[in-house]
Amino acid sequence: MTRTDPLADLFHVLARDGFAYVPGLRMRALIEAAGPLADWAEFAASWNDLGLDVYMADGGRYRRRRFGVFGAPACGGPIVRGPHQPHYQSRDYNALNGGIERWFAPIAEAAGGGPTMRAILATCRGLFDRLAPSRAWHIEAHQFRIEARPGTAGQPTPEGMHRDGVDYVLVLLIRRENVRSGVTSIHDLTGRTLGSFTLAEPFAAALVDDHRVMHGVTAVEPEDPARPAFRDVLVVTFRQAGAEGSK
Repeated sequence: MTRTDPLADLFHVLARDGFAYVPGLRMRALIEAAGPLADWAEFAASWNDLGLDVYMADGGRYRRRRFGVFGAPACGGPIVRGPHQPHYQSRDYNALNGGIERWFAPIAEAAGGGPTMRAILATCRGLFDRLAPSRAWHIEAHQFRIEARPGTAGQPTPEGMHRDGVDYVLVLLIRRENVRSGVTSIHDLTGRTLGSFTLAEPFAAALVDDHRVMHGVTAVEPEDPARPAFRDVLVVTFRQAGAEGSK
């Protein structure tokens, strides 16, 4: 009996269009095909322990985050977490916050080394290896919480429509709580809109070929001003190991 290839359709869409939107139930099934999600509840709860991003050049205090680095050899060996390091983007890719080393607290070991993170990274690798075979990968994972308050919208992409300076990007929704908007838009490199969608349920995902498209997300606002409002996502980027990244 021929075994179904769970990533085949997604590979074809990403190769054809340079981006893909995947609804939550489908993305969860793809990730579970790579490994169990036994610690999902604890993984999602780790977003409650992120530090304030103090590097926001717009003066905003609406973003919390943690950061981790991983490596994947070209031979198909295991993905291994690397030493903690700063996150860096040049101003070519991030005109707002680029040009400096930004040190964020590391992703907690339980979240970064647990089965959910391993399954997410394995899913990305299985997909991106098809698009760029025989590469060793430098992988960065970012936990983001964007908070919205009355009179102060939260900006998921304060730098605007942008590229990340990598090869491929996954944006995976973890949770939305009491927020509206947060629409993801995809543009080609001339600025023409290619698509838009909202990551509305856990596991809903956007994947982009960073060489071919730009992406951005509209601000989020609280639906009920009396309650906490936030948008939690995991952003995972892959670039060829040894290549200059985020330049």
